[in-house]
Amino acid sequence: MTHKEAATTFLKMASAGDVRAAYDQFIASNFIHHNPYFRGDRASLLAAMEDAARTHPNRSLDIQRVWEDGDTVITHSRVTRQDPGAPPIAVVHIFRFANDRVVELWDLGQPVDPKSPNDNGMF
Repeated sequence: MTHKEAATTFLKMASAGDVRAAYDQFIASNFIHHNPYFRGDRASLLAAMEDAARTHPNRSLDIQRVWEDGDTVITHSRVTRQDPGAPPIAVVHIFRFANDRVVELWDLGQPVDPKSPNDNGMF
């Protein structure tokens, strides 16, 4: 499996609620991340993602683009939540791999503004 396939499979599994299985299959034991809302260790982000799967089970992730360069994979996705009034979110994930496992992750998200003057949109 390529790193590109591993990153996209991880995201699909995690967004479908199979967070622990996704971690077991793709995330290294020494994994770190850069999400500013949680401690930077593996256990903290795993717990946060499991909590999000429980509290927002009706969301979908649509991966729009994927780039791979060496040990780095970048995905650009649309996350849609079923919460009333919740706008879709444009999300970029940056994965760094070592020994075919994700060892580092950055994620950046921005709500899609329906009133944006940009005719090109976020996707």
